[in-house]
Amino acid sequence: MELDEVKAETARLSHWAHIATVGRDGKPDVVPVWPAWQEDTLWISTGSNSVKVRNIDHNPNVALHWQVDESGDGVEIWGTATVHTDIDTKRRLWTGVFSYNLDDFAPGGPESPEACFVAVRPERALALKHYGMAGRATWRV
Repeated sequence: MELDEVKAETARLSHWAHIATVGRDGKPDVVPVWPAWQEDTLWISTGSNSVKVRNIDHNPNVALHWQVDESGDGVEIWGTATVHTDIDTKRRLWTGVFSYNLDDFAPGGPESPEACFVAVRPERALALKHYGMAGRATWRV
């Protein structure tokens, strides 16, 4: 499996995924996100004071899971995340990358101090067909 196939499968399954991070206390946290691919990086728009940002600052290892659809197909991605609060990155990603209006969540636009982005560099992925019973494909860096 190639990364482009992983990206296509995530797009086919859903806009929504769940990201898992680990806090300073060693406990996991899982929340829904609406990520967007830009080249080989998976971007997530979030608030700079969110739990996921605090967790990533402590431990950059993350996992994402795209909900299994009616057919039983699903995708998991593991990677390393970085938090981007710089204005250049925020302006670059603000329009044309995400399929929803970021202004709905940060009315101040990219200049909003609470707006930031998380970049996930995928390191491995698993795609399952019919819960794995109809096949599984893996990708690694």
